[in-house]
Amino acid sequence: MSERTSDIAGPSYVEPAPVHHNEPNPFESMMARFDKAAEILNLEKGVYEYLQKPVKQVIVSIPIQMDNGEIKVFEGYRVIHDNILGPSKGGIRYAPDVTLDEVKALASWMTWKCAVANIPFGGAKGAVRCDPSKLSKVELEKITRRYTANMFNVFGPESDIPAPDMNTNEQTMAWIMDTYSMHSQRTETAVVTGKPLIIGGSLGRVEATGRGVMISTLEALKKLGLNPSDVTVVVQGFGNVGSISAKLLKAEGCKIIGISDVTGGYYNPKGIEVESAIDYVKQNRTLEGSNFGEKITNEELLELNCDVLVPAAKEDQISADNAGNIKARLIVEGANGPTMSEADEILKEKGIMVIPDILANAGGVTVSYFEWVQNRLGYYWDIDDINKRHDRMMREAFECVYDTANKYKTTMRLGAYIFAIDKVARTLVLRGIYG
Repeated sequence: MSERTSDIAGPSYVEPAPVHHNEPNPFESMMARFDKAAEILNLEKGVYEYLQKPVKQVIVSIPIQMDNGEIKVFEGYRVIHDNILGPSKGGIRYAPDVTLDEVKALASWMTWKCAVANIPFGGAKGAVRCDPSKLSKVELEKITRRYTANMFNVFGPESDIPAPDMNTNEQTMAWIMDTYSMHSQRTETAVVTGKPLIIGGSLGRVEATGRGVMISTLEALKKLGLNPSDVTVVVQGFGNVGSISAKLLKAEGCKIIGISDVTGGYYNPKGIEVESAIDYVKQNRTLEGSNFGEKITNEELLELNCDVLVPAAKEDQISADNAGNIKARLIVEGANGPTMSEADEILKEKGIMVIPDILANAGGVTVSYFEWVQNRLGYYWDIDDINKRHDRMMREAFECVYDTANKYKTTMRLGAYIFAIDKVARTLVLRGIYG
């Protein structure tokens, strides 16, 4: 079902979505893995079609008055891929080039991620096509509140729960929570996760995704018979996920020899002082101008000689063009979709173990789930409780995927998809089709 709403008369002056010719389509990449897993499971045709398509796709116009008095109309999306296991869950991103296909792919990944993590949520994703770097805080607040008001019948603690994503943060979530609460005429903290602590956020949420990457890495190293203190790690992307992953892995004894951000990569075979790099970024916003190692490109960083590679930047970083040059024994995907489907077979032939995004970075949605539970209980856990529960759930998820991969004699990525799709499909059959 698609809906389009607008509360102003006349034409909508929405900037058209940019056309990307010959660029990889994230939805197609996700579907390539889905199709392989469905074939292995011998999924019934009707169930396949049900799980292939989103339950709901909502497109809304977001008219706001800019600071200069001009009226401008933005476009917002919310895709609910699935709600079989429970309320749908997924972040909201603000980006000038976001497309509906991208949102559909991300919503699908959330379905499989929640299933892999054994969380009672379905998958969703939202987005607003805008450039936050060109908007004031007041304009961002207006966009967020109007988007939330237009999505009032979609969002809900028992139906669809947003969270932060690219270019959104805890302040954005606070605006969403407040707007939803004003419309429902009662405070609804559980409608959104990733909130500030003071209004119902959870301890451990900021570190959760990076912590999940760390746990996934340690579990994989055990399977490979490697000691963390003997391991070298390269981390692409030094935002929240990459920097925390690097910090936590270093604390476990790993040597971080390469890091990078949008300004390029830094390589130091003797090891990088991760805490100093984090402090540098806090002061300077990027790694540019630092002396943490030899300056290299992001492309060169991916091909460094190391034991563990953590791509924690953007989608489609590992392709058929560079997969053959990767020297790591283990890839742990901190980002969503960093490996294109065409690279999967190359990495498999090279004997590289890949911990897929829907497992490796599921720590974020795990602690988001904890936040939702705490909001509904009205009782909040301390950080030790949260980390203990998080680590246990991530280890259990890893073992489920590892066992599935062994059972079907396939990769960890396909093992994750098989486990997730089988779980959702069996739940669908048990619940039945209404109609």
